[in-house]
Amino acid sequence: MKVFEKIIKVTKDDLDQLNHVNNVCYVQWVQDIAELHWLNNAPKDITDNYFWVMMSHHIDYKSQAVLGDDINLKTFVIKSEGLISIRKVEIFNLSTNKLAAASETKWCFMNANTKRPARIPEEVISLF
Repeated sequence: MKVFEKIIKVTKDDLDQLNHVNNVCYVQWVQDIAELHWLNNAPKDITDNYFWVMMSHHIDYKSQAVLGDDINLKTFVIKSEGLISIRKVEIFNLSTNKLAAASETKWCFMNANTKRPARIPEEVISLF
């Protein structure tokens, strides 16, 4: 399992009416870190010909984050088989040293030319 991480800072645009990070932002961060992990690891000939679509998403909210907090997004793939990959994302609030949210997302591997699901090749599985 290869862990990919990125640190971000909570901005005013991330906040809801209670002045903590909006739940929708967590979902966006899950998608963003997954895409960044994909683009960082896969060579251009693969990213030009394949992409991922989210099939299902489960997120547990554990603690809040507020303006100015430093957030560590961690992601890793726990299983890839056939057409499907299961990815975990852990969102840590570095300002409080607490887990803010954790997610598990099911992704389908897609052929960019046909826009249809494709079997995940071993060379892609080995990247993650």
